[in-house]
Amino acid sequence: MAYKNLNHFIQCLENAGELVRIKEFVSPHLEIAEITDRISKSGGKALLFENTGTKFPVLINSMGSYKRMCIALGVNNLDEIGNEIEKIFLQLTSSPTSFTDKLRMLPMLSNIASWMPKVKNGKGECQEVINMQPDLSELPVLTCWIHDGGPFITLPVVNTKDPLTGKRNVGMYRMQVFDNNTTGMHWHLHKNSARHYHEYKKLNQRMPVSVVLGGDPAYTYSATAPLPDNVDEYMLAGFLRKQKVELVKCITNDIEVPNDADFVIEGYVDPMEELVIEGPFGDHTGYYSLQDYYPKFHVTCITHRKDAVYPATIVGIPPQEDAYIGKATERIFLTPIRMAMLPEIIDMAMPVEGVFHNIVIVKIKKDYPGHANKVMNALWGAGQMMFNKILIVVDGNTDIHNYSQVLNAIATNVDPGLDIHFSKGAMDVLDHSSTRFAYGSKLGIDATIKLAEEVNAEVDKNLLPQVKAENILQLLPEIKAIKSLHTEGLPFLLLCVEKKRKAVIRKLTAQLLEEGLISAYKAIVWMDTNVNLNNFEDVVWLFANNIDPERDAFFPLKEDGNKHAVLVIDGTRKTLEYDNFKRPWPNVVVVDDATIKAVDEKWGNLGLGELIYSPSLKYKALLFKGGAVAVE
Repeated sequence: MAYKNLNHFIQCLENAGELVRIKEFVSPHLEIAEITDRISKSGGKALLFENTGTKFPVLINSMGSYKRMCIALGVNNLDEIGNEIEKIFLQLTSSPTSFTDKLRMLPMLSNIASWMPKVKNGKGECQEVINMQPDLSELPVLTCWIHDGGPFITLPVVNTKDPLTGKRNVGMYRMQVFDNNTTGMHWHLHKNSARHYHEYKKLNQRMPVSVVLGGDPAYTYSATAPLPDNVDEYMLAGFLRKQKVELVKCITNDIEVPNDADFVIEGYVDPMEELVIEGPFGDHTGYYSLQDYYPKFHVTCITHRKDAVYPATIVGIPPQEDAYIGKATERIFLTPIRMAMLPEIIDMAMPVEGVFHNIVIVKIKKDYPGHANKVMNALWGAGQMMFNKILIVVDGNTDIHNYSQVLNAIATNVDPGLDIHFSKGAMDVLDHSSTRFAYGSKLGIDATIKLAEEVNAEVDKNLLPQVKAENILQLLPEIKAIKSLHTEGLPFLLLCVEKKRKAVIRKLTAQLLEEGLISAYKAIVWMDTNVNLNNFEDVVWLFANNIDPERDAFFPLKEDGNKHAVLVIDGTRKTLEYDNFKRPWPNVVVVDDATIKAVDEKWGNLGLGELIYSPSLKYKALLFKGGAVAVE
């Protein structure tokens, strides 16, 4: 459905029992984020902070559940959208065999035409108030985490145009507020807006930019969607809302923006201006993305509705609201991938612990030897899937949304010596573990049922060793904790190690093999001593963040020089001293004790029920010394 504006969406959330209004004053500096972190991780509702110390309320966590994501996109089930895309695709690609068939296509073609954005004349609802002396301090911009570089606009729908073709791009890039009328513009080197920036730089021209906040939530989602270059994000929004996006021209530049937006921040980026330091920022990986140089955005005008609501989100250690935005992408874009590129794909899952790009699970209809490898290579070359780090391919009856079944498929079907594959390519710029910035390696796991040509070396689970932790801890005191999954029928071993010497993990692995303690395992994962091995979800989140697969995953050597068929993964933090890792390593994202105390004290006045303890209390154990950057 089409929402008239953000207030319309808020009313629908409230009618569905999915919103809490908070009338108590809550500061945009750390407090709103801390309350939201508690609510989002406990499966709570959308929050409307009505007293922010500014003229504007803050809406947050509005898409922070499967139900609210469906409400935002006007469906009962996210798979409905993919099914509709499939229906349209089949109709468009079928050849009409008669005049009657052609007539039947006319309503569908009419619907498609009705989704195309349209520019209207005159002022828009988003321009009811026009401020030609813009002051960003009038907006309740959030500072989310203690070591953030400052306040950040976290749900900006950033509009730019290609200076050569005039084609629009709509993306989402965080914006650090530097002062009353400048911000950072954190567009990554792989993004279309960054490409526009470089074209303007060649032309020695200022780059007009307009930033939309609010309006129909379909705009916010569409700005995050992994669309091909030639697909207009506002056309996707029109398809999702079943009504064209009505655009109006900005006041101080030639960008068109949605008429029903709550705020429009107009301005420009000067490509000839020196880049500025931006960050750190507590990011969706659960770690800080660290300081780097990015363009500066100059604000020339701010317009807004009279009843404007400021939309925001926080990211950090999963799960957060962005997990459900990612779930929508998983369900919506499965159909285009399957129909345009890989028809053998049955389903796809992006686990929350994989923070979008780190882990993807794909289920295929397998027809021939090496089929899983073909799918891996194709996906790693497809759009934003190029950022994927760990790709698991299964087939048969495995339910890829049941992670126990996925682990069982790996345990049963994977011969580590044959079914583990490495590749190299582009990495997300937020990946902190790759040896080189934005470039690293990838790990493919073929967990499909093997055909005769592929040689299936299935492990008899009854032969798995009953590891006695006390024996290993006594033998190798650098190992501080052990968790064997053999009791669950899984040939996997988790170990915590105290790193006080170079190559300690490879040396300890060799000793364990020499003692015959781990030879029957298929995978061994090493973690830092501050990791709780009993929390498997956190182990997965941490090690997936912390590895560059080709560097950190290895097969130990036997005495005869051949490789053991056991995959060893070093999921620990990497340092210069012990690992020759030359990039700065970030800390995990948690809030400070003072903010926790302040929120605890005002919790009873917020109308949120019994006190929910801060998730940061759990994750403080993962901190290393230092601030945003972990130090030795």
